[in-house]
Order: sequence, then C-alpha cells, then structure tokens
Amino acid sequence: MTWYIKIQYCEMTLVYRDGILLSGPLSSLIQHLVPTTDYYPDQAYLFAFILSSRLFVKPHELLAKVVAVCHAQQRLGDQVSVALNPLHKDQLSRFVPRLVQLLAEWTDKFPYDFRDERVMAHVRELTHQCVSVEPAVRHQVSAMLQTLLHRLTALDKYETFLQQTGTDTTVGSADALSPTDTMEVCSSASLLGQQLTLVELERLSFIGPEEFVQAFAKDSPHIDSSFKDMKKTKNLESYVHWFNRLSYLVASEICKHSKKKQRVKTIEFWIETARECFNVGNFNSLMAIIAGLNMSPISRLKKTWHKVQQSAKFTILEQYMDPSSNFSSYRSTLKAALWRSAGATDQRQRVVIPFFSLLVKDIYFLNEGCRNRLDNGHINFEKFWQLAKQVTEFITWKQAACPYEKNANLVLFLLTTPVLNEKALTLLSFEREPPDNSV
Repeated sequence: MTWYIKIQYCEMTLVYRDGILLSGPLSSLIQHLVPTTDYYPDQAYLFAFILSSRLFVKPHELLAKVVAVCHAQQRLGDQVSVALNPLHKDQLSRFVPRLVQLLAEWTDKFPYDFRDERVMAHVRELTHQCVSVEPAVRHQVSAMLQTLLHRLTALDKYETFLQQTGTDTTVGSADALSPTDTMEVCSSASLLGQQLTLVELERLSFIGPEEFVQAFAKDSPHIDSSFKDMKKTKNLESYVHWFNRLSYLVASEICKHSKKKQRVKTIEFWIETARECFNVGNFNSLMAIIAGLNMSPISRLKKTWHKVQQSAKFTILEQYMDPSSNFSSYRSTLKAALWRSAGATDQRQRVVIPFFSLLVKDIYFLNEGCRNRLDNGHINFEKFWQLAKQVTEFITWKQAACPYEKNANLVLFLLTTPVLNEKALTLLSFEREPPDNSV
C-alpha cells in the first residue's frame, strides 16, 4: 500500500544510533509522530517532539500536518470508502483509538496549545471524523475535552488572580509601606515557610513545559519572528517576578523598622524561615530570602547584624546555595532532596522546589550550546532529547501535591503588601545606619 511505503521511506530518512533517534527532516519527524493501525509513537518521543517542534512549526500548523498525514495514509475523511469498503472501515476502527490517544496525550501534556482557536478547529475536525468512524471512542473524546476545558478554565482563573494581586506594589517611600509587619500576620517561621511553599507549588503548577521553549523563541534572533506570537501565557515570567518580590519583601520588612532591636528580630525571623524552607525542600524561597538578606541595603547594616544571634545558621544556609563551581553545593543538596522525595511516603517529604532561575539558566545554555539543525538540514533531535529530559524533571517537581492548609490572610499579605524599590531601600538603609565617616 502507498501509505506503508511512505512510512518505510520516513523511517529510512531518520538517523539512529544504538536505537536512539538522533536526527531527521521535520517532515519525517512529523510522520513518526502519527500512529497507524499497528504503530504508536513512544511516549518519550511524543513529549520531546511536541515540546521542541514549536521552534520550527507552530502548534496549529503541526496539528494541520497531522490531519493531512491521517487523510493521506488512512483516508480518514473518506466517508464513501468507509461505507462501501469493510476492509477500510476495519482499518480505521483500529486506527482511530490510537489517534484519539495521541490527541489525549497532547492535551494532557501541553493543554495551553489548545487556547489557540486555530488548534481547536483541527481538534473539532479530527474528533468529529473519529466519532463518525468509530462511535465507541465518543466517551473518550468527551472525557478528553472536558478535562481540557477544566484545565484551561483553571488557568483563566489563575491569570485573573495574578492580575488582581500582581499589580505593581513597589513603592518609593517608607511612608507607603503597610504598618503591619510580617511577624504580626504570622508569628511562626515554620508556618511562614510552609505558606511560602504553598505559594511556590501553586505558581509552579501553572507553568506549561512549552513556556521554556517559547521563551527561547521569543528571545532568539535566529528564530523567525512569526513564531514569536505563540506565547499565550506568562506563568514563567510571573514566577520569576514572585522570586524578586520575595527578596524585596524581606529587605523592606527589615528596613522599615527604625529601632535596631526590631531589625535584628526581623532578620532572625527570616533566617528561621529560610531554615524551614530548606528543611521542607523549598529551595526557591530559600534562595529568595538569602538574596534579600544579602542585598546591599541590608548587608551594610553592620550594627544590626552584630546583634543577630542566628548569623552562624545563615552562613550555613549560604554555603548550601553558594554559586561557586556552578552551584555545585546546591546541586548536591538537590540530589539528596530528590532521593529523599523518591522514597518518601509522607507527602511533606515529597516536596522538592528547585531554585528556578538556575533551572531556567541550565535549559537556556543547553538551547544556546547546541544547534537546532545540522548541516544537512536535519533537526538535531539529540539536543531535544536532553531538553525534554530537563523539562520532564521539572514536570515531576511541579506535580507534587501541597501538604499544607492555606492561610488565606498570610498568603494575601505575601502577595500584595507594598515593598520598597531599590533606591528607596538604599536611602532608608542609610537613614537607619548612617555611614561611618571616621578615618
């Protein structure tokens, strides 16, 4: 049959080494994605290709090509042939469940692709044809679309929440700060660490794996500008903004106090909170707190730091997150946390929240360090296996269930209370402890 010959040709143009796909033309890789009556793509390949393909073809264009392959190979839309040819109908009855499975996995792993009406138009076409040929898949199609709708609705609600709480709360004067102190809202460093972890897990859960790749497309001068309209979400950027906000919150909460005794107490409280974050595997909040305590307006408060009793504990935490040798100490600590998480039965020990900026940096350098295409025009799939591996690890981390009950008032305070900008922090720091002009 013609379609079988095409598949054979496709496989001949893909390059393997020791059974591992290394490269191939885009058209052959797309062909390799589409199931047949006796073939279904490996899940690892499915994820890696759909993740990386957006560097070369937009999701709606990729799905259009999948539709075209289905029509060419299986004559999916040929209702006359299905009605008159029992062999063709039998062939499609075996093919359709596999095609629906492909769509289900795509919507599960990359639901945000389906915010694009151009993608959904192809979904409606395919699912209608599938149900027409094989009514038995109707329930599976319905469940898939309901799950997708639920996830996209949750994303809409989350984005509305971000708009409501994500307005710029940076202020240029201490007078604009809230008179309420963090320790008044939460007197327990342990509770604060847990609520920070809750915020982190919620924000992580809404980051789509494709956002990493689309961020590269957006920033890379080598990617056609027409591909840069694919960015439909800003969850990755919002998460980075949260890290920066937490650092400035720590610094603002310290500098807002005119009395040295209160500044000391606040520093010690945040050091204890950082320890709790370390203990629960929340390395992102840990690093944000360390960054806030190490800001110049805070680190220069020598008289304040001289009275801090927790300095030794803070030094130990800094060593864990030491950036030297490409964060080798942190990477070892992270491995230990992942080992603990893998064998844990207690949900609280399963949480691992990586230092996110370093994760993004690692993925960025992987992208920049390897070419997308080889000299012969093939897609460099060896690179995209590595990309998929790193993003898959991220998915595992973000899927951890939060073991802590939400303290709504505390979370709202953390997300919305005003924080000082860098200039205001510097001025207030010098007001709290004027420079020593003695020679």
